[in-house]
This record gives sequence, structure tokens and C-alpha cells, in this order.
Amino acid sequence: MTTLLRQMWMFAFAVCVALPVLVQADSTEVGDKMIARYFAAETAKLANAPLNQIQTREDWEREQPKLRTQLLDMLGLEPLPEKTDLAVTVTGEFEHEQFNVKNLHFQSMPGLYVTANLYSPKNVTEKLPAVLYVCGHGPVIKDGISYGNKVHYHHHGCWFARNGYVCLMIDTLQMGEIEGIHHGTYREKMWWWLNRGYSSAGVEAWNGIRAIDYLQSLDFVDPERIGMTGRSGGGVYSWWGAATDERVKCAIPVAGITDLQNYVVDGAVEGHCDCMFMVNTHRWDYPTIAALVAPRPLLISNTDRDSLFPLDGVYRTYAEARRIYELVDAPENIALHITAGGHKDTQELRVHAFRWLNRHLKGDDSLITTVADKYFEPEQLRVFKELPSDQINTTIQESFVPVAELKEPATAAAKKEQYSEWRQQLMEKTFAGWPKERSPIKLKRTQQIVSETYSVRLEIWEFSPQPQIYLPLYVLTNSEAESVEQVHLNIVEQDDWNRFAARLNATFGDAIDVPLVVTESLDGEAWEFPDKHTAIVHFAPRGVGQTAWNQDERNHTHIRRRFYLLGQTWDGMRTYDIMRATEAIRSIVPLRDAKLNVFASQTTGVMTVYASIFEENIESLVLSKLPASHRNGPYLLNVRRIFDVPQAIELAKMCDHVKSLVVVD
Repeated sequence: MTTLLRQMWMFAFAVCVALPVLVQADSTEVGDKMIARYFAAETAKLANAPLNQIQTREDWEREQPKLRTQLLDMLGLEPLPEKTDLAVTVTGEFEHEQFNVKNLHFQSMPGLYVTANLYSPKNVTEKLPAVLYVCGHGPVIKDGISYGNKVHYHHHGCWFARNGYVCLMIDTLQMGEIEGIHHGTYREKMWWWLNRGYSSAGVEAWNGIRAIDYLQSLDFVDPERIGMTGRSGGGVYSWWGAATDERVKCAIPVAGITDLQNYVVDGAVEGHCDCMFMVNTHRWDYPTIAALVAPRPLLISNTDRDSLFPLDGVYRTYAEARRIYELVDAPENIALHITAGGHKDTQELRVHAFRWLNRHLKGDDSLITTVADKYFEPEQLRVFKELPSDQINTTIQESFVPVAELKEPATAAAKKEQYSEWRQQLMEKTFAGWPKERSPIKLKRTQQIVSETYSVRLEIWEFSPQPQIYLPLYVLTNSEAESVEQVHLNIVEQDDWNRFAARLNATFGDAIDVPLVVTESLDGEAWEFPDKHTAIVHFAPRGVGQTAWNQDERNHTHIRRRFYLLGQTWDGMRTYDIMRATEAIRSIVPLRDAKLNVFASQTTGVMTVYASIFEENIESLVLSKLPASHRNGPYLLNVRRIFDVPQAIELAKMCDHVKSLVVVD
């Protein structure tokens, strides 16, 4: 490393001798309140988006195909995967006195097995209407064997077959006979799913599409009379299926959807796994999914005390979808059914669903006289005696959404064009959650302290990168300096923050208002103070340092999940904070014309790389210990569908304003 770089790192990361390590004392109250206000404001911005722009039938007819493509994109299905041979295999069949049952599996793509039961009436003499029943989370496990959700819900299939329908009941990816993963971010800390634009919702949507392919292949099914229903998880899969596939002629999602207000602000997200949510690249509110079913018959069904799908959000979803149905002159094709109860599969919910399907698929509006009864033991409905060795269900998250295929451009002109395209893709697919227009920097100096012992001045400035977010800049200069020629900006992570706060405490004592307490000692090197021509600025993006929120593991997980429900990520918005911090520094008069050198390490270093691509104030970067791939962070929407960390670094180097970018191992 050069002498200059060594000096720069000393400025950035040196430590006072025998300093105490500090932790926050105020239980993160500032950060908790700030992030709650932020989520409320961002949710309000997206309320009913993008349906707000739809005011006429012509608007809807123009926008509906685009919106359907966007939804497929957010499910990881744009373009659609190849429809390979389903390889349908019947592993068992038996008869009830009123209907027949087949145990079968098919492959929605090679190695992605879908286990199912097919219920059909006896003595079929004509093409019948069919129902695809998609199961919610109702695992049935006996003696360590998973029999799938289809066993828990099989009374629905029995009712349909007893009443003149063919019913295909399919298992989910998780809690099926082959137990894959729904809970990537919820439980498994697989935040890299966001980098790939992957959600287990996409697999469920695709399995539904292929299940309809299978139903249409049966010679005793009327391909123009296929309905789709399910409750809880199956409710949302019904939304995915009906919204993306127009072959679904009638839909009854039961207890499966509400709006961003409920999910983000009211906290319903905390009760849901990832299969309930698309990767919200295009920043939708959820009523848009309901509206995409128009003008086909849609019954939205829910109970009045369902904490997972609160009634107020269900009603708002219905009201906005109904507005679209009215635009297309089909208000009679949408209805809202609310009955008493909590999050349960009740008879009242079933009866109305059965009547809705009868009315729209059979033209039959008579009363329901048979109830949905269970007839079978789990063993009777089991598909696999032994699970297939070539299954990819348990690893589908590794391949379902392909990563970008990267090839070196053949010419300099092609390389320039490629890099321009990458930059555009980042804005559309990765950072679409950034504000479209930057608000003016509001800068306020909140404290100024001088240490005569060390001839160093500390100024604390507060600025707002976005409304509701207020972040401090800690500016250190030599108290005898007349001018500043260069600024060293250190981007701080939580561990760095604790050490930095300890240094401040040792230098300025009780004079500085940093809400921390001493917990233990830390020995280290002497802290190098700025010379007369250099300013050192320490900056912690949102969620770090004084704006850290409650770090309880569950709380932290669901805060991060709220970001992606809003079409953002925590890391993506911290990248935006870094950009705005450089603007704020340029607004401090003594620093305005100084050369700006930015220091960061690990995942924060990669965030700084992205900040430099879009922020011309960043001229010089010194980065260390960067992850080789986004697999290890930072976590940014869809970025692996564009490129990976090495290409991001090369793109930053291509920017005219970036004069120097040094990566230190």
C-alpha cells in the first residue's frame, strides 16, 4: 500500500489507547420511531399504486397487459420458463362410492415435482368444469413422513367431485411431500433471494400455471370452464394464478390478500412467509393483483377477525378492484364475502365459494345441500413411497430465477453500450425505490466542540436524505486550520460506530451528546487527528449508530422485509444515504471545494461502489475486504439478474467523475 493510502487508513480507522467500548443506552427509541414514520410515509405514497393512474376503460385496456407482465417479472416469471413435458405419473388410484381419486405427480419443470390428488365424478359422459384447488399451510406429518397439505384440505376436493367437478388439488413447495423452502427471508436469513429477484411465490404461481396445463389436457375437462380457489396460502396462490393466467375463468381467493397498509404499517407481514409476497420491483400496492382478474368472476372471501388479513385492508382491496370492474362494465362479476371468525377454514366460507363456482362455471344458482366432509386417511392420499432422487424442490431457490450470463464485450464501443444498459437496468430493477426527485438538503449544525488538548474541533451536522429520515455527520477538523483541501469520509457500520463513539468519548468527554454507555475496555493504536488541511467525516447510514432500531432478531428481520414489500431494501436505501451524505458535505462551506475521498469496507464498501455510480460528488474511493459476490451482500433487488460485484466495480471505474477506485484486501 502506498504511503498516502496508509495515511488515509490511519485517519479513517485508528483507535485511542485503552478506550472503552460503548453500546446504546436509549433502547434505540430514536431509530424505532424514525423507521416507523418512514414506513408509514412510503406506504401512503404507494397506496393503490399503480391503479391510481387508471381512470377510464381505455386506460385499463392499455395498461392491463403491461401490468400482467410486471407481475410475472416480480414473480421471477418474465420471461416464462419453458413448458417442458409434465411427465405425469399416477402412483395410485381408488374409488369412493360417489367419486374417483388418483394420486399423481407431475414436473412443472424438470425435477420440480408437484404432488397432487385428482378427484373426479363417476361415470363421466361429458366434458366437466374443473377446479384447481391450491392448498394453504396445513402440513400433515405422521411418524416423520410428510403427507402434504393436500391431505389437510382434501374435503374440498371430495365436495367438488361429489358435485360434478373435476378437482386437482396440488401440494405447496413447502409442507408438501417433498419439503422445500418458503421461509427464505422470514426464517432462513436467505437475503440473497432478493438479489436474484426470487420469491417462493413465483414457484407457487408457476406450479399453478402448469397444473392448468394438465387439467386442460384431460379429455373429460372443459378447458373453458376452469376455476381456482384456496385459502390462506392457497388464497394468495389463487391471486397469482388468476392474475397471471386468463385461462382461470372464475376465482375465489379465501383469506389470502390485503394491502400494504396492513402488511407494512399494521405489521401483518410478521405473520406471513415469503410465498405471500412478490419481489415488489415495480412498487405496487396489492389491490392491483385483484384488479388483474377483471372482468372474470372474482369472489373475495374472508372472516371478520382474521389477524393475518385484517378486515379494513380486505375491504380497501375489494373497493379498489371493484372500481376497475365498474370501468370495464362488469360490477356483477366481483363480490365481497365476509363471515364471522378468525383465520380458519369455516363452513360458511366454503358454502359461498361453492355457490360462486356453481353460478359462474355451471350456471347453477341452487342451494348447497351437501357439506364438505373428510373421507380418507393420510396414507391413502400419499403419492410417493420414496422421494425421487432427482428432485430439485429443496434447492429450487438456487435456479428458479436465472442469474445474468456475463460475457466480455467484443469491442470498446460494445463495452460502453453494455455499461450504459447496466446503469439503466439498475435504476429500473434495483433502485426503483429511490425517490424520483431528490429533496433539497436540509442541513443543521446541532453541536460544536473544541478539544484544546488535541487541537481538534468536532461539528455534528444533521441532514435529511428523505423526509422522515434524519442522519448525523460527524466532522472533525484541526481547530487551527484555515482551509480544508481534502475530506476523508468514512462510512460506518455498527461495529465501527461503537469504536468511533468510544474515541469521541475519550477525546471530548461529557461535552458530546452521544447516547452511549461504557461496557468494557478496548486496547488499540493511537488515534491520528486531522492535520490543518484535512477534515475527517464519519457517517452512519440509517439503521446504524444513533438511528439504529431495535436489533432483536425477529424485529430486525421484519423491518428488512418491510423494505422489500415497498420495493426497496435496507442496503439499497443505505446506498442512497451515502449519496446524499456527499451532497450534505458539499453544503458545508469549508468543505465545499475540498477533494472528497470515501472509505468503506465489506458490504458497506460495495454499497459505496453503487453510490459512486450515481453520485458525481464521489471522486475517490478506498475500499477493503469486499465480498466477491452479492451472495454475501449487500442485498439489492434483482441485482444478480444484471451482474455481480466485480462488474459493479468496473462500472464505477468507467464513470468519468470517479478518478480513483482502490480495493485493498
